[in-house]
Amino acid sequence: MQKVHLICVGKLKEPFYAQAAAEYEKRLRRLCSLEITELPEQRLDENPSPARIRRALATEATAIRDKLPRGGAVVALAIEGGSCSSEALARRLADFAVSGKAPVTFLIGGSFGLDEELKRSADWLLSMSPMTFPHHMARIMLLEQIYRAYQIQTGTRYHK
Repeated sequence: MQKVHLICVGKLKEPFYAQAAAEYEKRLRRLCSLEITELPEQRLDENPSPARIRRALATEATAIRDKLPRGGAVVALAIEGGSCSSEALARRLADFAVSGKAPVTFLIGGSFGLDEELKRSADWLLSMSPMTFPHHMARIMLLEQIYRAYQIQTGTRYHK
């Protein structure tokens, strides 16, 4: 069973996000070994300077690196990353499994994204869309797409 790890900056506070995440976590636990790590988001004032944002992202990146498993693939969600179809994600997860890159760790940043150095060190920069979404919603979307990828691999009717 493939190991999948999500490292997320920020906690799901709204009940509707938490309920959606719980549903996909339940579904995914039958298909992979899933672990989700939530890390605290650095607090910034209403209009932080770019330097303050960079320092906050660097602090979050240190916390992320402390939780990264060794030897696995790292996929950073970033708007400047490449997009892919659900089928391509299914193939990519299968390729990671075949190549022994375990676990596959997905990184979801907080309100200001991820540290630039952390993104450069990732194996893959993945964009969910050129549109901007709340990072809480990105987690739900990613969980659903991982679930869909496994459904594609097993040939079920979930993916039409």
